[in-house]
Amino acid sequence: MIGQIESYNPETKTGVIKCEEKTYTFAYDQWSEEVAPDVGDDVTFEPVNMSATNIKLLGIQLAKPQAVKYKYLAVFLAIFLGWLGLHRLYLGYYRIAFYQFALSVLLIYTGFIVFAPQWGFVDALLLFSSSIDKDSKGRPLK
Repeated sequence: MIGQIESYNPETKTGVIKCEEKTYTFAYDQWSEEVAPDVGDDVTFEPVNMSATNIKLLGIQLAKPQAVKYKYLAVFLAIFLGWLGLHRLYLGYYRIAFYQFALSVLLIYTGFIVFAPQWGFVDALLLFSSSIDKDSKGRPLK
């Protein structure tokens, strides 16, 4: 059958596929692709009771992800505004960006201001050396 992923929870690794006004639940172990399922993906599957098995993306969506973020912009943000976590925010890593910002505020508040920019500097080196070469969605950097 052909359906569309209606919801997917990456924490529990479960989701729902909708097909012809019916819904089928699935677990990640039934997913046969390298990329994680995403809401709106068109898939083929085999229904068993109200569950889906042998789930595969339709061929059109198997194209390699296109780069949309710029590596050198992320490096620039890391060098000059890394203590704010803006480079991580730009790349879509919202949680670590928040932690970088909170840690920097704590360091500045406690008088250890010299340590605040170091995280951004290290991340700039990692970006420049291509150790960090993808955004949060797994797309390569330009």
